[in-house]
This record gives sequence, C-alpha cells and structure tokens, in this order.
Amino acid sequence: MGGSAPRRDHHLPAETTSFVDRRGELTQGRELLARARLVTLTGPGGVGKTRLAARIAARVRRAFPDGVRFVHLSGLHDPALVPLAVADALGLHDRSAQPALDALVDQVRERRLLLVVDNCEHLAGACARLAAALLHGTEGVRILATSRHRLGLTEEHLLEVRPLPVPDPDADLSAADGYPALTLFADRAAGVVPGFRLTPANRASVARLCHRLDGLPLAIELAAVRMRVLDVDQLLDRLDDRYRFLTSGSPAALPRHQTLRAAVAWSHDLCTLPEQTVWARLSVLAGSFDLETAEAVCADPTPTSTTRPPETGGHPVTPPHATTRPALPTRPTEGSGAGVQPAAPAAGGTITLLPPPGLRTDDVLEAVAGLVDKSVLCREPGPGGVRYRLLDTLRQYGLEQLRRVAGEEEAARRRQRDWMLRRAEECERGWFGPGQPETVARLRADRDNLRAALDFGISAPGETLAGLRLAGTLWFHWHACGASREGLYWLDRALAAAPEPTRERARGLWVAGLLAAATRDFPRGHRHATEALALARTLGDAAEAAHAEYVIGVIRLFGDDLPGALRHFETTVARGPVPGQHLSLVGLDQVELACALGFLGDAERAVEVCEQALRLCERHDEQWVRSYVLRILALAHSVRRDWPRAERHGREALRLKLAVHDVIGIALTLDLLASIAAERGAHEHAAVLLGGADRVWADIDTGRWGSHTLNSVRRDTEERVAPALGRDAFERAHRRGHALGLAELVGHALQEPGRPHPAEAASSPYDDTTVRLTRRETEVARLVAEGLANQQIADRLVIARRTAEGHVERILSKLGFSNRSQIAAWMTARR
Repeated sequence: MGGSAPRRDHHLPAETTSFVDRRGELTQGRELLARARLVTLTGPGGVGKTRLAARIAARVRRAFPDGVRFVHLSGLHDPALVPLAVADALGLHDRSAQPALDALVDQVRERRLLLVVDNCEHLAGACARLAAALLHGTEGVRILATSRHRLGLTEEHLLEVRPLPVPDPDADLSAADGYPALTLFADRAAGVVPGFRLTPANRASVARLCHRLDGLPLAIELAAVRMRVLDVDQLLDRLDDRYRFLTSGSPAALPRHQTLRAAVAWSHDLCTLPEQTVWARLSVLAGSFDLETAEAVCADPTPTSTTRPPETGGHPVTPPHATTRPALPTRPTEGSGAGVQPAAPAAGGTITLLPPPGLRTDDVLEAVAGLVDKSVLCREPGPGGVRYRLLDTLRQYGLEQLRRVAGEEEAARRRQRDWMLRRAEECERGWFGPGQPETVARLRADRDNLRAALDFGISAPGETLAGLRLAGTLWFHWHACGASREGLYWLDRALAAAPEPTRERARGLWVAGLLAAATRDFPRGHRHATEALALARTLGDAAEAAHAEYVIGVIRLFGDDLPGALRHFETTVARGPVPGQHLSLVGLDQVELACALGFLGDAERAVEVCEQALRLCERHDEQWVRSYVLRILALAHSVRRDWPRAERHGREALRLKLAVHDVIGIALTLDLLASIAAERGAHEHAAVLLGGADRVWADIDTGRWGSHTLNSVRRDTEERVAPALGRDAFERAHRRGHALGLAELVGHALQEPGRPHPAEAASSPYDDTTVRLTRRETEVARLVAEGLANQQIADRLVIARRTAEGHVERILSKLGFSNRSQIAAWMTARR
C-alpha cells in the first residue's frame, strides 16, 4: 500500500505497486501544466494525489531540460525550512548571505524545471510564499503541488482529484471490470491471495465494497489486506458493522472523511495491542526510519536503561525519563492479543484495554512486521537496508491515539530525541574514518527525524540543553554535507534557548561561527568563534577552545588575510592536537596551514605539511579531510609548476569528494583542475571544466564567497584559455561543461585530455579504456563502495574471506589504487 518510495536523489518517487488508470486526470494535468505555471492537485486524504502528481510529472519530464524534482513536505513542520527543503531537493548548497528564499530564486532564475511539492496543506502559507516567489522571480520554473486545500494564489489552477469511479452494485455489472476502483481492489487482493481476480460470482460484492468505501484508494487498499483471512462477502459484512459503529459519533464530518476514518480505524482495531502501541508511537517519527529507530522510540525503558553512562568526553546525555507506560485507549478488537484484560469503559463509550507491561525491542520487531503485513507501514530501500514509512493519513491517526493518554507523546518524542542524539554522536565519533559515505547517506535519510528531534529539544521545557547538544554534535553534517543554512538555523534557535555558560554552548557557538562564515557573514562568524573561545577557556575545555581557534583561522584565510592566517595556523599546528580535539579539525588545521603557504608561494613547506596530514588520514582510512589535503598538494605542485603531479593529486581529490558528496570541495577542485589544464595547454578541456565549475558554484555562491583569491584563479584561467581557443569555441566548451550533471562532470574531469569519456568508450558502466573488471570484481567493488569489510563481503557473496581479499587486491592492482576509499570513490564516479 502507499505505492511510492521516495528516492534519496529527490527525483520522482519509485512506484512500488501498480498504478491504477486515471487517464482523464493525467490528460487534464498535462494540459494544465502546458498553459499554467502553478497547478495544485486537491482532494481528500487517501485519494491518490501523490501518485497522480508523480505520474503527471513523469509524462511531462522531457519538457523540462533542467529536470523534475520532488519535494516531500509530510515530515516537515517548520515553515522556515520549506525553502531549505526545496533547495535540498534541487541539489543546491547556497552559501551566500541572502535570505534562503531569495537565494533559491536567484539560483533557479535561468532554469527550466518542474518542482513537485507534495503535502502542502499543513504548510500552506509557506508554500504559497514559495510559489509566489518562484512564479514572480523566474520564467522557466513550474510548480505541481498536492494539497487538501488550495494555496490561494491568483495564478493557481486547480485539478480536483476525485475518488475512483465505482459502478452501481445493483445495476448491470457486465462491464464492471473497466472500473478503476474494482481493478485496484483486485490488484491489491491478488497481492495477499495469489490468483484472486474479479469473477461474475464476486463482482457484485466487490462493487458494493468499493461503493461503501466511496472509491477512496487508501480505504480500498486497507480493506483488501483483510482478504488474508476473510472472503469478499465476509469483508463487506464486517465493514458495514464497523462503519456503523465508528461513524455514529461524527455526524458533522464529511462523508468521505467518515469513510476513510472508518477504514483506518478498522485497520487499527484489527491490529494486536502491541501493534497498536507501536503504530501510535511511530507517529512521532517524520519521514522514513529504520528498525533500530523504531525499537528505540517504541520500546519501553527497562530498569537498566533509564539512565545512560556518560558519553564522549564524559558529558552525560539527558537520560530518557523512566515511565510506566499507560494503556492506550482503544476500541474493542477482534483477536488482538490473548490474555488482555479489559478495564472499565473510558469516556465516550470506548473501552481501555491494558496491554502487557513493558514493550521490549523483540515485541517492536514483531509489531513492525505485523504492521507491514497489514499495509500500515510501507517498506522502502534505504542506506544500510530496509526503511519504513507511515503514510501521512495513518500517522495522523496514530498521533491521535498517542495523545489520548497524557504524557505518551512527550515520552515518545523524548526517546526519539535521545536516539537521534545517540546516533549523531556515534556518527561524529566515526566521522574521521572509512565510513564517511555511509554516514552521509544515513544522516540524509534521517533528516526529517533529526529535524523533529531538534525541534523537540529546542522548544520543549527542560530539554533545551540536549537540543543544543544535538545541533552542535552535527557540526560535521552541516559543514561537510552542504547544509550550512539549515545548521545555522537550528543553532541560532538552540543558542537563544540555552544561554547558560556550558560546554554545549561553547560547541554551539563555534559551529555557528563556522557556518556563518560559510555564508560569507565573516563578522558574525568571528563574533561567535571568539565568544566560544572565551567560554571554552573559562570552562577549562581545551578541545572546544582548539575547535574555536580553527574557525577564527578559517575566517582570516577566506577573508584574504593570508599572512594572519599563516601565523595563526603555524601556532595551532606547532602546538599539536589537544585531548578531545576532533581529528578532522586537527587535520584541517594542517590543511589550512598548507593552503596559506601555497597561496603565499611557499610550495616546499606546503608539501611537507600536506604529507604530514596525509599520514594522519591514511592511519584512519579517512576520505573527507584527505580530499582537501590532496587538493592543497595539487595547489602546491602548481606553485612548483609540476603540472603532472598537480593534476594527479587534483583528480584523486575529486574522486574522494564525490564519494562523500562534498559539493563545495568539488567546486574548489574543479577550479584548480581547470587552471592546471590551462597551464598544460589543454585549453578545451580547461574550458569544459571551467563551465562545470561555474555551474557547481551557481548552486553554492556565484561570487565564490567574494574571495579575491578564489575569483582570481577563475579569472586567470579564462583569460588564458579564451584567447587560445577563440571566444566562440571557448563559449561552446564552457556551455558543454555547464550542462553536465555532477557525476558526469567529475567523470569528465577524471579523464586525460583528448581521451574519450568512459561512458562513450566502455562496454560496461564500470569499465574505461584501460580498466576492465570482471563481473565478480564489479560486485566486490560495489560492496567496498557500500563500506563493507572483507568478511562482510564474503558473507554477502557466500565466498571465503581469503577469496574476497584476493578480489579486493586485484581491483586495487587493476585500478592503480592504494586503498579501499579510492575504490569507493571510483565506483561513485561511475554511478
């Protein structure tokens, strides 16, 4: 049920179930988008707006050369984050000083694209402002929105999505097979009863059932799941009974709302009590989640888990509050758990059932499996394996059940916040290591739940210190993964909510300073960093003081104070790491020192510092900092005019940056590679790279942060290449690079000038003109790219560990690489 599993790349959702014919709406939607720039699909919950929008978008995608992007808003509840969610869906990483919505409009002003904005009703005002800004500030952007209510703009064209047509069950049904409602039921029923189909014997009952459900797709799908234990006539009889019982108390509700609510409530009542409890508690999760998250949020605290030992650095996390789980009120159930004893009737005539005390993690696993089986939870692929999702209608129903018992929602949200904090701290501890691509993917998949945890931690009374700690712990995510704007938003809120002089505040201040500097607000960044330094010294926290010093030095470097930056980083690098200092920032201290040396012309010392930093990265098999070290090595060899070495290091840096999706690092490295290509006389190659670099910078900051140093590199490259090629040829090559996608662009940059791109010359997407992996080696390389160790690869492929090790060694030899992270980057560049 639910049918669509959102892909992480924000393109159109992948359809996981068949799409029932809506030819009329598809045609009408395409016609509306041809003449209107804002089309809103409206209709009741469960009617199929999301599926229809995805289908319409798929039909018209060729009309939009800059693509179709899908923005999921169901897990978002803060209006301020809407422009950031859209920028994320578009792959934009704005670092300018403009307001987020203004920056978004500027970045897409020249593009022709379709933006599908799903589930707008709970953020209607923010979505209306978004649509108005895009309609008035661009010419080539069109918007297809889904909402239960119109957005209210004069430019808006509405397409009402109606329930599926249902034949009169008492009329002639000889042609009933052509009705989409009956087709949907038969398709979903066949999924649980293999071989089920519409026949003359069951056609009238199916028609009556779909008619009773008002043709609402979600209601029909929920009912079809019951075919596991009931036939159509039994299903219809019990649904009629349940419908009369459930809707008797809501005479003012709209009929279709009553119908859907009755279907959802019936599904709820047919769940076991642990399943009902898990459904309710899962409703605090926004977006998708994995099984570990479900277990952490839904299981009751045990006597040994009501407090936790101190975490990293001896700073304890706010422990989850120990609670004895109160019973969730529920209606009478059919076979929902033997041995459950009813209590006295609750208010409103329902009966409160007391579930078995102490829901364990094993119980949660069993309940999740049951909810998937009942089509309450959708399964979808995700990083690390299977993830789950509650459809918005079902999540809202679960939240209603959770709120019927005082304190249940707060306890569930606190468990979610504590789990997200624990996961963030685990990711931070492992960040300087081999699993960075997997960490990036996991945190992106968890973004909606991180937002929910941050909002609870910042806004709930008594929780603000934990909220500030979570926002600060995610510094590497905000900074390395292109989420500076959102990170700064959360840190501003968290710092305002928790003004006490704590270690969490010192951390939050320097992270906010780093992110402010990333958006070119150097005065604000310096102010935050110096305050963080003073507070850390007052608290005697040498690690946070060292982190704050790094930010102060970066601001000097990117503010074009190269001598000041050099003196600063010479001091911090000579001092060496302090206890508790994050190794990423130890390495970045060395990177920035080498950068200052390189720009000031001292190439020999820059190479020496880089080699020291490389040894640190190689000991930990780390990629992100290593990619910056390699870029600075390329810069240093450029100063020495050793172009082959400079180019080799630049390409290796680019591979690693793509592996961790460091868009800013990709932009910086492309600038450098374009300059090197120009110096080597590969003028057309340089022009293509420059066009690609300009496109990547357009998604960040077209002014390259206003840095004289960065802009002079770009300007010098064009001044060398354009006269050599001629202006027309330069513009053609520049446009070619500007049109490439990120992976294509990196793939092009990794080739020797004059050699064909692998996509044009290879028989396999993983082959190039000099490298051919066998099928098994390609499988192993994919698993290496997923972060699996040799034993895990052996287990996955059912081979001996020694065999797996041999495959990895042969891959390294064929590709000329020295470590596994290079294999991962190479595979990523070819996806």
